[in-house]
Amino acid sequence: MTDTETGWSDCLQHAVVTDIGMRRSNNQDAYSIILASDNASWQDRGHIFVVADGMGAHAAGELASRLAVDGIPHTYYRYRDKSPPEAILRAVRETNGQINSRGQANTDFRNMGTTASVLLLLPQGALAAHVGDSRIYRLRGDQLEQLTFDHSLLWEMRAAGQIPKGDSDITSMIPKNVITRSLGPHPTVQVDLEGPLPVQLDDTFLLCSDGLTGKVQDEELGPILSCLEPQLAAQVLVDLANLRGGPDNVTVIVAKVTGPRLTTGAVRVAPLRLGGDELPRRIHPVFWLVIAVCGLASLFMLVAGQPIPALLAGVGAVIAATVGILQKFGTGDGGTILRGRKLGRGPHVRITCPPNADFVQSLDQTGRELRAAAVQGKWEIDFSQFDESCQKASEEAGRGEFAGAIRQFGYAITFMMQELRSQRGRKTRDTTIDYT
Repeated sequence: MTDTETGWSDCLQHAVVTDIGMRRSNNQDAYSIILASDNASWQDRGHIFVVADGMGAHAAGELASRLAVDGIPHTYYRYRDKSPPEAILRAVRETNGQINSRGQANTDFRNMGTTASVLLLLPQGALAAHVGDSRIYRLRGDQLEQLTFDHSLLWEMRAAGQIPKGDSDITSMIPKNVITRSLGPHPTVQVDLEGPLPVQLDDTFLLCSDGLTGKVQDEELGPILSCLEPQLAAQVLVDLANLRGGPDNVTVIVAKVTGPRLTTGAVRVAPLRLGGDELPRRIHPVFWLVIAVCGLASLFMLVAGQPIPALLAGVGAVIAATVGILQKFGTGDGGTILRGRKLGRGPHVRITCPPNADFVQSLDQTGRELRAAAVQGKWEIDFSQFDESCQKASEEAGRGEFAGAIRQFGYAITFMMQELRSQRGRKTRDTTIDYT
């Protein structure tokens, strides 16, 4: 379902690309995007974006990630009586239990697991729920922020102070693909909640699996997200990961706030809370029965000339009604109200990465090497569109218009990769390009 179909085209652009990569035989990544069907649903539940990266032999990883991206949104919407932070927390935990149960029931799926990174865009701000080493970023202007903490051995050791700051030798010896938390292997899981973080006009959010971040650096993510529209940005990011070896599946969701309707404070809503009931509760049927019986008894006794019993019965009806109203509109303990407060410790990484000459030069070199590889591989490609985009990029760079240059190189790279993919599908001999 597109933004236009759901009525959000004036304030939201989003795109998703998922790719098997260059070395894998199946795609264990999965994603889900559910936009609110109307304004009432937006104010109640917001928009939800999910990326999951599965792990496990055979089809176990695929099953785990699919269970995650289907189960988390479904369970989240089932808890409409809970505030969004409480609902998404329960949704991730319950989905973990479901994945664990499926794994225990079948030896082929034993110990299967998946990461899960969930972004809620709510009237109160952006809220992230996270397990594993997939990531959620926010770009604002030239500043890129990683909102989530990698549950990996490297990040956990660094956070515990076991790696001296700046010691690249030790860092290089620690496996980067060992994660410390995931959905599925255990009956319970610890879930990170981050936010709510204020949403401003032109904020761009990126959700991705580690197939992207293992090959494309943060310093490159920012310029691509800021200079390219979401669809082109998502495709360029995936293409760059594949051009640099593509050893893993890669999934990218890009969501950009393009109108004030989605910004924080655009509508007046109650603050988020963690714990407690968000919605008014129903009056228990027993109270209606007591009110009816006492009311009728009061009426009959009054007609029978017994004013005191009638008064007592009337008081009983009033008391029952009062208790029922308190039950319906009372908030109990109310949970923890997040007015002016946020959960988590993010952002966990913050860098400034404007479009610059060095990155433009890097893309120029990528384009040259890609063209040379295609010529050497004797691919049947009309290079005119590619060359035209590269020429425009060089002209933009010469004028210091680095954003325009990045955009043109983006067009060139995605055009070439699409041509190569289509020809690989047409040819029967091995025509893979050795570009690593």
